[in-house]
Formats: sequence, C-alpha cells, structure tokens
Amino acid sequence: MDKDKKEKELKEEHHEHKEHKCDKHKDCKCEHDHECECHDKHHDHHHDKHHKHDKHHDHEKPHEHEIEKLKDQVHELEEKNHELEEKSLRNQAELINYRKRKEEETARLMKYSNESLVKEVLPILDNFERAIDMDDDNLEDEVSKFLQGFKMIYCNLVNILNQYEVKEIESLNQPFDPTYHQAVMTEKREGVEPGVVIEVLQKGYMLKDKVIRPTMVKVSE
Repeated sequence: MDKDKKEKELKEEHHEHKEHKCDKHKDCKCEHDHECECHDKHHDHHHDKHHKHDKHHDHEKPHEHEIEKLKDQVHELEEKNHELEEKSLRNQAELINYRKRKEEETARLMKYSNESLVKEVLPILDNFERAIDMDDDNLEDEVSKFLQGFKMIYCNLVNILNQYEVKEIESLNQPFDPTYHQAVMTEKREGVEPGVVIEVLQKGYMLKDKVIRPTMVKVSE
C-alpha cells in the first residue's frame, strides 16, 4: 500500500509540474500577444502620423497655389496703378499746356484788343493828312486858316493813337522789307541803290509789336 501511495503522489506531482509549465507557457504567450498588440498599435500610430503628414502636405499645395495667384493679382494691380499714374501725369501736362495756351491767347487778345478800332480810325487819319497836304507855305490865306482846325484834330488823333501804342512805320529811304512794306510801284532813280523806298504812298502803322497795316511804297529799281 505504501508503494502504491508513493507512486500516486509522484504522478500527481508530475501532473502539477506539467500544469505549472503549461501556465507559464500561457503567460508567456499572453505577453507575446501583448507585445504584438503594442507593435501593431505602434505601426498603426506611425501609419496615422504618416497619413496626417500626407494630409498636411496636401493642404500646403493649395495654399502655395493661392499665394502665387495673389502674387499675380498684386503684379497686375501694380501695372494698372503704374498706367493710371502715367495717364494722370499726361492729363496734368495736357491741362497745364491747355491753360498756358488759353492764357497766351487771352493775353494776345487783350494786347491787340483795340486792333479793330484802330483800323477803322486809320482811314480817317489818312483823310486828315490829305487835307493838310493841300496847305501851302502861306499860312495867312483862307485855306490855311480853314485847315488850321483840321491840323488840331489830326494832332489830337495822333496823340490818342500813340497812347494806345499805335505808331507810324518809318519807311522813307529805308531798305524795302516785305514785313513792313507793300511795294505797289517801282522806279529807277539815279544815285539810289535798288530796293530802297523812295516814296510813301500810304502810311503804315504798328499796334505795339504787330503790323496792322503795312506801308504802301514806291521802290527803286
């Protein structure tokens, strides 16, 4: 009986030992499985991180495209601004030139504003001169007494015209100048060079620096 009891105890111990080993193996397997799960989780985390990075990279591409688009718009606006500045400067220059032309035109009109009136008065002045030329050296006769009033009126007219800067063009014995003279006759005269005014047929006048009537002259050949 003791022998059988010992064998039975040995068998039980052996069986317990096997179960203990099996439990250890199971525990080991559990730890291994845990490591696998951690590895998988790490792999999944790395994959998610990589996926997020790709998404971030994909997000940057449209952003860069928008920046380039904005740069193009800024460049286009700068060009338009430059064109508008040039147009504004041209308009200012044109306006300045226009004002200058208008001021010059106004000044010219003011300067020669009496031209029409003077031209109307000149024929009257010519008639007075023709009447005065009828007088002779005898100042005591009736004609001289009659023309005395004409001479006074003539002098007054000349003085008034001088006040408005109307002056006679000195032409007799002067070289012929088409700017101031109008030649209506020519004559060959001894001792006189060709192209000289030898007779004034009608006086010419200037208003300030403008010829309002050229002198009608006879010129030597």
